Amino acid sequence: MKHIKTISEFHRHINFPPPQHPLISIIDVSTAGHAHNEEPESLMLDFYTIAVKRMHNVKMKYGQQPFDFNEGVMSFMAPRQVFSIAVDNKDEEVKKWGQAIYIHPDFIWNTPLAKTIMNYDFWDYSFNEALFLSAKEEAVINGIIQNIQRECQSNIDKFTKQIIVAQIESLLSYADRFYHRQFITREKANHDILERLEELLSGYFDSDALIKNGLPTVQYLAGELHLSPKYLSSMLRMLTGQNTQQHIHDKLIEKAKEKLSTTNLSVSEIAYELGFNHLQSFSKLFKQKTNLSPLEFRASFN
Repeated sequence: MKHIKTISEFHRHINFPPPQHPLISIIDVSTAGHAHNEEPESLMLDFYTIAVKRMHNVKMKYGQQPFDFNEGVMSFMAPRQVFSIAVDNKDEEVKKWGQAIYIHPDFIWNTPLAKTIMNYDFWDYSFNEALFLSAKEEAVINGIIQNIQRECQSNIDKFTKQIIVAQIESLLSYADRFYHRQFITREKANHDILERLEELLSGYFDSDALIKNGLPTVQYLAGELHLSPKYLSSMLRMLTGQNTQQHIHDKLIEKAKEKLSTTNLSVSEIAYELGFNHLQSFSKLFKQKTNLSPLEFRASFN
């Protein structure tokens, strides 16, 4: 794995001219170099990457997830995330189109954006969960990128950083809006995922996995659904108003109510069967969700 610490170093790595600004750069993807190794080249960059592109005959992997850019997509990577890139078939022509913005954390240091930039969930989405843009959306994004590029190419003055940071904030806000649109337009596929999640939770709670492993984690459920944890929670919030952890707790309370109302098990025994090591933790969560203690709930059935 090659660790690239500066944008200037990255430009040299892809055989590109030096950046006009050492801490921010916009690259025309069609003119950038690419790997010709038989094995994919793994890279880790110390800066943010925002890309809007299409690629033919180029395969990328983010972690262990493969992704191809045959369709126009927008993708995001936070600093120090590992990805790999390689030409799928060196005998075929590589076709690339798009733009990529590289932003070093030092560029936004001591700005409000530095404190909020990681609040956007899409930094933790996998490449296969990239944002698919409509023609109008793509025009909006490209317009903002052009504004940033013009500022980078102008003489640097005391307003340059302020204007560019404002444009980056606008770009991220639009991306957030367009991701919400994507959750809506892919409603059927997302509801299929929701159904699979319910089946997965039901199967888990009906097995002895609770006693063996405790409550299912968000990471476990996302892995079983072949999604990143952040994307799964974002999608669920859009569909149901609740994140993955809240769905886990809802299923837990549903099973707890069933056991409290249909069995003679003690509250301690029920807590143990539901994967809790401490009765207090179970009772606290149950009351938080139902406004009743487990014993008060049981008494309401007598």
